[in-house]
Amino acid sequence: MSTSKPAQHMILTTFMLPAGYHKDSWRMDGSRAEELGNLDFVLELTQMAEAAKLDAVFFGDVVHANTLLRGDIKMNGFYEPVTVLSALAARTKHIGLVGTISTSFSEPYNVARQLCGLDHMSGGRAGWNIVTSSDGFQNYGIEEAPDPATRYRRATEFVDVVRRLWDSWDDGAVIVDRGSGEYLDRHRLHPIDHEGEFFRVQGPLNMPTSPQRHPVLAQAGSSGPGMDLGSSVGDMIYTAQPDKGRSIEFYAAFKQMAKDKGRNPDHVKIVPGILPIIGDTEAEARELADELGRHVHLENGRAQVGADLRMDLSELDYDERIPAEWFRDDDAYGSRYKIYRTKSVEMGMTLRELIVDLARSTGHQWMAGTPSQVADRMVDWFESKACDGFNLNSPFNPGGFRLICDKLVPELQDRGYFRAEYEGATFRENLGLPEVSTSLLPA
Repeated sequence: MSTSKPAQHMILTTFMLPAGYHKDSWRMDGSRAEELGNLDFVLELTQMAEAAKLDAVFFGDVVHANTLLRGDIKMNGFYEPVTVLSALAARTKHIGLVGTISTSFSEPYNVARQLCGLDHMSGGRAGWNIVTSSDGFQNYGIEEAPDPATRYRRATEFVDVVRRLWDSWDDGAVIVDRGSGEYLDRHRLHPIDHEGEFFRVQGPLNMPTSPQRHPVLAQAGSSGPGMDLGSSVGDMIYTAQPDKGRSIEFYAAFKQMAKDKGRNPDHVKIVPGILPIIGDTEAEARELADELGRHVHLENGRAQVGADLRMDLSELDYDERIPAEWFRDDDAYGSRYKIYRTKSVEMGMTLRELIVDLARSTGHQWMAGTPSQVADRMVDWFESKACDGFNLNSPFNPGGFRLICDKLVPELQDRGYFRAEYEGATFRENLGLPEVSTSLLPA
């Protein structure tokens, strides 16, 4: 651990899953599972995050019910991101509001309006987590998912159109000239006249430039196509990196990719996930980890692991290992698949161990320890250039998140690795990102 004052503090966001990130932690006493889907509970957690000065709350999204049918309510769609973030915008003042919107199921013009509107309503705190989707297409009248290359081509064009729509109003387009009766200088609005492989969009957007001009762009793909997209447009990169050495390699490679594209690599923030299980003593933390593990529903876990790995595990005993030959060395299966393969084949986890491990981490790193021990790990990664901060995955709610906010965050603040107060008025400012260039504006 470094004893010198860091040059800058970590980025800390939280993946907002009110059911708890640790699978089946909703079964614990005091989980408030009956309140899932309602505003009051998620507002309480968000206000807890804001009081701790976290950079943002991050809402993922799942647009199908497959996980629910397998008994997993962790990765749920109970909170549709745009609606819940809009409600939270009216009840918070400083914290960033990041939501997932898939480029596979939406249209650029709608997304540009939704996020511009959220940025206005929040005073400049909106963020978009850009994803493609590999499941749920049948709910949108599409029989089969397009191949990954097609999905990422669509995503690249999608994001380009959204950014150009955000830039379709010049600064100063709103003049409110009561004398002339002109509210807008219409010469400062520009059609984008886009015609591409997937979209035809005339533009301009029908709402003024928002406080950030571009809401913060996050991206959560660690595969080759995902890294290409993220290094091109992402301000913040969410990633699953359970191993420090590999995270250092990922960090360096990603920053170099951004630099090769003419971007300042310091303006692309790498934010892996971590699940901290915290106790006042190490023994207390490990006892809490064991308690969480005992709540895992093994048969539902078998179904979930089988679905994630695209394998039939029904005949495998819990204390057997998944045979190495069952795995495929195929990039199309994604970065998480490779993490699971490593844990099963190289680390020798049995099916039971894999189910419990994935229940805790879903491919991220997890740690049970005191606030000081967890902070040591986080500082070590930060100082080693394995990351620019962390996405905090609360193991159970509300108690697990309260431990993070009341014990872990103050430990990082005391060491100078996290802010005591918000620095700026917008999400972009608090992340230390520059104002968005108007270079995309039409000549």
